[in-house]
Amino acid sequence: MSIEVGNKVTGKVSGITNFGAFIDLGDRKTGLVHISEVSDSFIKDIKDVLKIGEEVTVKVMSIGDDGKIGLSIRRAVDKPVEPASSPQEKTGGYQGRRESAAPRSGGYQSQRGNARGMKSVEPKKDDFDSLMSSFLKDSDDRLTILKRSTEGKRGGRGGRRN
Repeated sequence: MSIEVGNKVTGKVSGITNFGAFIDLGDRKTGLVHISEVSDSFIKDIKDVLKIGEEVTVKVMSIGDDGKIGLSIRRAVDKPVEPASSPQEKTGGYQGRRESAAPRSGGYQSQRGNARGMKSVEPKKDDFDSLMSSFLKDSDDRLTILKRSTEGKRGGRGGRRN
């Protein structure tokens, strides 16, 4: 079988690093499975999951102009269709709540609940990528609020002077 983006192929683990594993695909081709593409769950040490010489099925995610092949083990596994359940059950209690982006006059907002102007945001799916993008957006919003509240307060003692 030829190595094309989207194909599932089998290979052997030929090397393990702290950021992923190299997979020998045969025909003198080697690809990399990044540690984030090994499993749907968090992996602290990849050596606990993969061993050198182990045969694995991978999905070809990308082939670079320089010949680098990006692979994924977690996307090569066909997942069974789960019955619809509440987002709280899927995410283990995380409901994706975050603060509204509009700053209040008092500066940074409190994290004490919906009564204080927070809105509830449900993640679209409970995979790592969507949770990470939600976190990054929330983090950027918080940094923007912090920058706005500290803007003009630099310059020594006494606060703002008009």
